[in-house]
Amino acid sequence: MNKKQIAITLGIMCLILTMGIIIQIRTIKSTNKVVSQSFTSNNLRDQVLKWKEKYDNLYEELQEAQATLEKTRNEASKNTEGSEEKEEALKKNNILIGLTDVKGEGVTIILKDNNSISSGSLSITDDVSNYLVHNSDLISVVNELKNAGAEAISINDQRIVINTAINCAGNVITVNDQKISSPFVIKAIGNSSYMYSALTRPGGIIESFNSYLITSVKESNNITIKKYTGVISSKYMKNVE
Repeated sequence: MNKKQIAITLGIMCLILTMGIIIQIRTIKSTNKVVSQSFTSNNLRDQVLKWKEKYDNLYEELQEAQATLEKTRNEASKNTEGSEEKEEALKKNNILIGLTDVKGEGVTIILKDNNSISSGSLSITDDVSNYLVHNSDLISVVNELKNAGAEAISINDQRIVINTAINCAGNVITVNDQKISSPFVIKAIGNSSYMYSALTRPGGIIESFNSYLITSVKESNNITIKKYTGVISSKYMKNVE
């Protein structure tokens, strides 16, 4: 072989080797992509299963607690003097702490994200997040209703009880660990005219929201608020003997 033939042969071998390496790299990338997608899918499935298991356990605890409560009621009504009075007191206590559905006069407040606002229509000093409902807005409304004498409150059918938390995780709001989203429907039972006046007074909370959010407040003679479906427990409180 002369030098020219050797050079051509080496060139062809280098070309074949390069093509083989490129094919191998592409195969590895494709395999990694499939593995990554499979891992993400498995991870999400594991998270869903964990949350479902947590929900099922809590729901089972609730069912057991309700069964125990009903058994206690039945025994008390059969064997204890003054059982009717105690049963009535127990029902009132359940109403107060949020363990029964309730109805009565009150108000309904709706807060919505202002989706008509876009980043292009804002000034340099403004922030598009101002036009979204935040957990602090919901907390402010709940506090205003409590100050106005509300006897029962719910947000998107999540009953507000003593251990209710209204949190924000990224762009998700949770009430009683349940995800909720706009529109936020807040119901309150109490003196409807007094609560309406407290919310809509000049300089009040609804007026401040109207600069950014979409709001409405209505009085009603017949509002139904569902019971709290979680478990209310105490770790540190004890009876005084």
